[in-house]
Amino acid sequence: MKIHEYQGKEILRKFGVRTPRGIPAFSVDEAVKAAQELGGKVWVVKAQIHAGGRGKGGGVKVAKSIDEVRTHATAILGMQLVTHQTGPEGQKVRRLLVEEGADIKMELYLGMVVDRVTQKVTLMASSEGGMDIEEVAEHTPEKIHKVFIDPDTRLTDADADDVAAKIGVPAGSIAQARAILQGLYNAFWDTDASLAEINPLIVTGSGDVIALDAKFNFDSNALFRHPDIVAYRDLDEEDPAEIEASKFDLSYISLDGNIGCLVNGAGLAMATMDVIKLYGGSPANFLDVGGGATTEKVTEAFKIMLKNPNLQAILVNIFGGIMRCDTIANGVVSAAREVKLSVPLVVRMKGTNEDLGKKILAESGLPIITANNMAEAAERVVAGANAHAARK
Repeated sequence: MKIHEYQGKEILRKFGVRTPRGIPAFSVDEAVKAAQELGGKVWVVKAQIHAGGRGKGGGVKVAKSIDEVRTHATAILGMQLVTHQTGPEGQKVRRLLVEEGADIKMELYLGMVVDRVTQKVTLMASSEGGMDIEEVAEHTPEKIHKVFIDPDTRLTDADADDVAAKIGVPAGSIAQARAILQGLYNAFWDTDASLAEINPLIVTGSGDVIALDAKFNFDSNALFRHPDIVAYRDLDEEDPAEIEASKFDLSYISLDGNIGCLVNGAGLAMATMDVIKLYGGSPANFLDVGGGATTEKVTEAFKIMLKNPNLQAILVNIFGGIMRCDTIANGVVSAAREVKLSVPLVVRMKGTNEDLGKKILAESGLPIITANNMAEAAERVVAGANAHAARK
């Protein structure tokens, strides 16, 4: 789960991280009122979407008068903001953050993720703030400094001071940087985040250290512990199909291809997408029905996939361990009949009650294409998708 910048800053402030004063706004009039409440002579009007690169896309503007605040808010609110993270379709801006201006002397980068190798939270810090950290990692990896944090000791003063000095924080500002580094770690740990990022972390002309941006992703499996974070969820920023899938406990992610995938188990889902690509096709989604799929779940999965206008075929690939093949077969037959399936359907199943499942498919009277292995299934679904696209 992702949240907006202004929400991330609310979390950071709870953990002692200093941020600029800012007020969220949902209309142009609210943006103007926010600037008036903040006072001062310079404000920043920032689009609030779940994607980075907003400034490059025209979603962050500096205003030096109230009239400019109104002008920028009018231009940004409602725009289809395109960044390197939104894709070419962009994301509609429905919220703004109006902040006081800042005297920026240095821009730095801070981020925290879980390192799967060491099984520890990893702090990444760089002197190259305000840039895409992926570019820094690729071209100047020596500018990224890492600390693997022991959960028993958390981020120590010594480690915080050392990394702050390495990224160029002036000596007189080290104590402030230490507080922010430790606050970021505590926020990451205590909220069950999967990503926490400040980019940029700035040092002002007077030596103050301030988090100018905030990005948080959270482990969805831990959200039951954090109703306050769940309250931040903005459904307007999420794929409607993924929202619908979550209601039925389906793991669904939309992709750019034209072959729908219905699979039980995340590993098998990944392998299925790989083999579709191997045979020249392109998956339209990742869909894991899990180990407890019911006829209702399978039917809803079909409905969700069929809402994709680019869909040309569906591949059902099941390994019957906990999940029985006959249960899936009944679900597939019921779903195909209910939705009046009009695209080719290929089914490959192995495991528990495999023969019974195949019998149910064969006796259904539906034009279901069966396959004995993954290669055969991929070859047939790609051929089916191509043929269906040609007929259209």
